[in-house]
Amino acid sequence: FRLGADIVGIIRDEIPRSNLILSGYDKKINVVRGSITDFALVERTITEYEIESIFHLAAQTIVPTANLSPLSTFESNVRGTYTVLEAARNHPTVKRIVVASSDKAYGEADELPYTEETPLRGRYPYDASKSCTDILAQSYYHTFSMPISIVRCGNFFGGGDLNWNRIVPGTIRSLYYGESPVIRSDGTTIRDYFYVLDASRAYIQLAEAMDDESIHGEAFNFSNEESLTTIELVEKILQITGKTSIRPTILGEAKSEIQAQTLSAKKARERLGWTPKFTLEEGLKETVRWYHSFLDDLEAQRKAD
Repeated sequence: FRLGADIVGIIRDEIPRSNLILSGYDKKINVVRGSITDFALVERTITEYEIESIFHLAAQTIVPTANLSPLSTFESNVRGTYTVLEAARNHPTVKRIVVASSDKAYGEADELPYTEETPLRGRYPYDASKSCTDILAQSYYHTFSMPISIVRCGNFFGGGDLNWNRIVPGTIRSLYYGESPVIRSDGTTIRDYFYVLDASRAYIQLAEAMDDESIHGEAFNFSNEESLTTIELVEKILQITGKTSIRPTILGEAKSEIQAQTLSAKKARERLGWTPKFTLEEGLKETVRWYHSFLDDLEAQRKAD
């Protein structure tokens, strides 16, 4: 909004307690109700709103959900991608398309950190869906010379994520109520955790750089390059919240997930001049503040009711 953009969002479900609704942002954008798998709807949206920039972010993003329901994941993540790209293909108003891939698209790798030259070989449902998303974007660029660039990021965290099954919001909420945070895995999985405000800056900076056609068809990793284990992440949140006496509950039941993932952002630094503004710890402190404020308001509303 601060950049003066007229934003259109295709939104499938109206979730009353989503951050989109609670923040009031749904009143500040043009909302189109429907699914990105609906070709006619996506094409109509591009045509009627004269869309210039497409950020293809829509996806089923939860790894356990993908393992439980791979069909719906492939429908949204794979079919949704080729529907958006095909709908945009013959529209001259579209000047840039930024496609959200993922570090999961790389799958297991013999060498870390991942670079953009690391082969895409996702094996588990979510990972495979993101490999397909990525390859489809590359296919549409190479076949039709469409203005497409690809973003590969690690695990996002930050205020506004109300999926409490995710490790960062779930841990913060558990500690807020004095409860033991739950770790689904054995705690040794290694991930890049990427603060959402740095992620949004990365997407915008890449889109702006796409006036240079040499950026088209390129993929970029974005990361603050501070990877750590799940246990280490939870320990950082314990320290920030001052709840170090509470110990996490480690379930050790996560399956079909990659053991270690780290990203090199060297290409983004050199080609785009991009650098993160937040360290991991700074991002976590901002995130803890957001959730404490949110939960304070939630508790005040409950007492008032």
